[in-house]
Amino acid sequence: MVVPAYNEESRLPPSVAAAVGYLESCGRRYELILVDDGSSDSTPTLIREAERANRSVRGVLLSANRGKGRALAEGVAVSGGDLVLISDADFSAPIEELPKLEAAIADGADVAIGSRAKRGAREVDQPMHRRLMGKGFNLAVQALLLPGLWDTQCGFKLFRGQLARDLFGRLRTDGFAYDVEVLYEARRAGWEVTEVPIRWMNSETSRVRPVRHSSQMLADLVRIRLSR
Repeated sequence: MVVPAYNEESRLPPSVAAAVGYLESCGRRYELILVDDGSSDSTPTLIREAERANRSVRGVLLSANRGKGRALAEGVAVSGGDLVLISDADFSAPIEELPKLEAAIADGADVAIGSRAKRGAREVDQPMHRRLMGKGFNLAVQALLLPGLWDTQCGFKLFRGQLARDLFGRLRTDGFAYDVEVLYEARRAGWEVTEVPIRWMNSETSRVRPVRHSSQMLADLVRIRLSR
């Protein structure tokens, strides 16, 4: 499991506790890779403390803020599991939703992506302006790169392990549109990407800024499309 973190000193400890508690209650072997993306608060210290407290936790500390995509790429690169789950640090998609993604992989998918838009999903407390922003961005994603996928930006995705390492090893998008590049490359290579409805709860302290990040993400979409 790979979790990127940027200035997450308030959210990281309860998220780590939730992940460790769930994974250990399942009696499974796991690795929890926490990637600090050049934070200016105590996030790096908390990651090192989590490492010392649990041998299944590993920290990766970046010297400067590079973006969510780059942080995930660095974390996935040091992973070793047969499956790699990526999750936002706020756990808007609860770790208890993992079996739904695992079931999709067991049924033959190579990548299972959590979806807030698929029938059966439950989205809680998402502000209207963010819903509209997400839907507008998704229309652009479908038109340019990924027709038929209704929610590429939910930060809860499960990959076959080596595939994750291959895809993120070639990642060129450092920012929030990393999802689109990774999924586009997976589909283009013939891997099966399955969208899975999940429960999702809005985080009031989302790092996504509607105006600044939307324009950056749209520019990334065009770059990805033109570079292939």
